[in-house]
Amino acid sequence: MSGSMASISPSTPWPQRSHSNINHHHSTLNLKSTTNFIVPSGRKNSKPFQSLIVNSAAESLNRTTGKATPTPPPLVVVGSANADIYVEIDRLPKEGETISAKTGQTLAGGKGANQAVCGGMLSYPTYFVGQVGKDAHGKLIMEALEGGGVLIDQLNTVAEVPTGHAVVMLQSDGQNSIIIVGGANMCGWPQNLANDDLEIVKNAGIVLLQREIPDSINIQVAKAARSAGVPVILDAGGMDSPIPDELLKHVDILSPNESELARLTGMQTESFKQISLAVAKCHKLGVKEVLVKLGARGSVLFTEGNEPIRQSIIEAEKVLDTTGAGDTFTAAYAVALVEGKSKVECLRFAAAAASLCVQVKGAIPNSELDKFSALKLNDKSFMEDGSSRRLELHEVHSGPNPISNSFTEEVPDINIQTAP
Repeated sequence: MSGSMASISPSTPWPQRSHSNINHHHSTLNLKSTTNFIVPSGRKNSKPFQSLIVNSAAESLNRTTGKATPTPPPLVVVGSANADIYVEIDRLPKEGETISAKTGQTLAGGKGANQAVCGGMLSYPTYFVGQVGKDAHGKLIMEALEGGGVLIDQLNTVAEVPTGHAVVMLQSDGQNSIIIVGGANMCGWPQNLANDDLEIVKNAGIVLLQREIPDSINIQVAKAARSAGVPVILDAGGMDSPIPDELLKHVDILSPNESELARLTGMQTESFKQISLAVAKCHKLGVKEVLVKLGARGSVLFTEGNEPIRQSIIEAEKVLDTTGAGDTFTAAYAVALVEGKSKVECLRFAAAAASLCVQVKGAIPNSELDKFSALKLNDKSFMEDGSSRRLELHEVHSGPNPISNSFTEEVPDINIQTAP
């Protein structure tokens, strides 16, 4: 793809962003000790953690420049890990009907694992906190996480329950329907998380949660993050039960898709006005930012008191599987946010990562997704013409688009508009 981009460059590290910049209503955490955290012997992996230093002089060697650069605070994903049993079908079966699948295979997945591998594939230090069973599916997941560059020292193995799994019915057009069996994702958690788990959370740059593990665990994690000034993104995917108020009030960004937003609020979400009203209800519950994923129609970020920002999709050359697209989008947004990019840039980077994700089968991102490829795809939407740049959003439709409103978000160096 042609073009160059000064503001985002794969050869130039993005600036580190302190907690006070990301989440300015919390205090900044400063650690004086540089001691490595050691994993208890009960963990599957016994290697020491990398030092987690926030706002310190900790440095690592940049392989591109050969110079020492500050070590960024990590992305910490606390959530689910599944063995996804894929069956490829022409259509969904009707009630009482039995149909034959074209193929079937088992791949690593789960919203938490998907998001963690996305962070690792985007070359950002990523930790995963979760549970698997002592079985073949658990081994599959551990291999997939490590293969994606994720640190799994906090991945616990439980003997009494099997690894969580899901049946993914993948249709020929790339759309999917999913049935989840919780397994170790929902059972076997301690009543209180271990101190070393919470220490990782408190020293994160940003924390990602989903709703495929118990709400009680998410609440403990969100509270620990809030106490340390660490921003929390809650992906609304997973359980269809109401989100506890105690969890919502400790979340900085709620990220549902249209159907999840409708279910959580009990309101319709078929038009921009309806989505806006549903988001307003979320604001009343204490969530300041709501990032709504709209599938083929892109995404919209609503920040209380500000105009919404809309991001169209970046069209993929081919669409093979949309299973992990939402997870990839959310994780890529988190990576861009913790690296200090503007909200506009975060949205476009996330759209680029999701575009790469749907071009391969499987929910776990693979070698097709890396920071250089995402930046390169992201690059074609930016124009280098000085400090006052205009980013035109090119609409990509797959049928009627109910979101026809236009709005403008003023950010440093960028004036972004959508066509009416």
